[in-house]
Amino acid sequence: MKVLIRNLSRSTTEATILELFQAYGAVQSCSLVMDQKTGGSKGFGFVEMPNPGEAKAAIKRLNAMDLEGSVIRVKKAENKE
Repeated sequence: MKVLIRNLSRSTTEATILELFQAYGAVQSCSLVMDQKTGGSKGFGFVEMPNPGEAKAAIKRLNAMDLEGSVIRVKKAENKE
């Protein structure tokens, strides 16, 4: 299941997000979306978890959590058609 994480602090790293989600289960991939001009984070990213139950638990526990001074929003990513 692909999970969207929004409202991340610009200083949050992929390693931080990976560690956060690994507490709830296996993580297939983790990526921050970067600004091509500045090279900095755009403030959101994606995590893929192979087990939907673990992904749902992570979403439930991590949504509205304070991470590095920002209240993050975590939800299931919508599929692009």
